[in-house]
Amino acid sequence: MLLQRIERHLRARRMSPTRFGRESVGDPNLIAQLKDGRELRAATAQRITDYLNDNECEECPCNGCSR
Repeated sequence: MLLQRIERHLRARRMSPTRFGRESVGDPNLIAQLKDGRELRAATAQRITDYLNDNECEECPCNGCSR
């Protein structure tokens, strides 16, 4: 699930949910809304996935690294 991957990324990077939302899709409320049941459009989910892939490394426990 994408939210679980995001949460692993947040812990690994010691990043706030607000910062993640702002940096990944320009929405500081993204994570809070996802936890409240917000459903993502396919394009938004892809932007988040791309952001995670671009910002993870081999040492990252997020399990989505492409490097």
